[in-house]
Amino acid sequence: MFIDTHCHLTDEYDGGVDAIVKRATKAGVGALVCATANPDDIIGALQIAALYDNIFVTTGIHPEYTNANPYEILTDAIINNPHVIGIGEIGLDYHYGKQTRDTQIKLFESQLEIAQKHNMPVAVHTRDAEDDTVAILTDKYRGVMHCFTSSWDMARKMLDRGFYFSASGIITFKNAESIRETFVKIPNDRIVIETDSPYCAPVPYRGNKCEPAMIIETAKVLANIKNLQLSELETILLQNVKALYPKCNGKL
Repeated sequence: MFIDTHCHLTDEYDGGVDAIVKRATKAGVGALVCATANPDDIIGALQIAALYDNIFVTTGIHPEYTNANPYEILTDAIINNPHVIGIGEIGLDYHYGKQTRDTQIKLFESQLEIAQKHNMPVAVHTRDAEDDTVAILTDKYRGVMHCFTSSWDMARKMLDRGFYFSASGIITFKNAESIRETFVKIPNDRIVIETDSPYCAPVPYRGNKCEPAMIIETAKVLANIKNLQLSELETILLQNVKALYPKCNGKL
């Protein structure tokens, strides 16, 4: 089975979450990781996961919510919930400017501290912030670079620190040749895949609302550029998810 390692199930989808899960299962996607970005979505994500054996959660606060206090939101009770397998999505985003750089870094570092306290992997969002992200993510942290579209130079540095890299539907885009080239260089045992639903729908669904069932198109492209059979990639990705998120072991 394939695993969508990063999707936002608290958004609205046609038919609701139950329909999303059924369509994913039919497509061969056997497990989903529901990531949070808005702190208001955390409780909803946990409620969804409680209803399904194949849905896990990463709880985190996206850098756009710089007014949030992670120590009040990511409590021990939240992090120790049996459905929570990691902290994410967290990170830095300077796409619209660096006006909030300092508060973003403070939020990021606070959540890394929480992750380290609980020995949890992190799912990291980085956009137009490579230098600061690399400087902050020392080798004392572990996790995955979510929806990775940054440079090979950054990938090389984060590989040395033990991080994984998640391919999204973006690698199927016609103008994403450089991203595909980077994923060719990344070792097979450091790659996972995601949809980032409801965003980044892969070709041939580009322009539509993305959902976990569509991850198969990303897998096909990834298998092709890695010179793997789809079944070979499926086995590799499953083992990688188990290594990235140890709390999944025994449940996948």
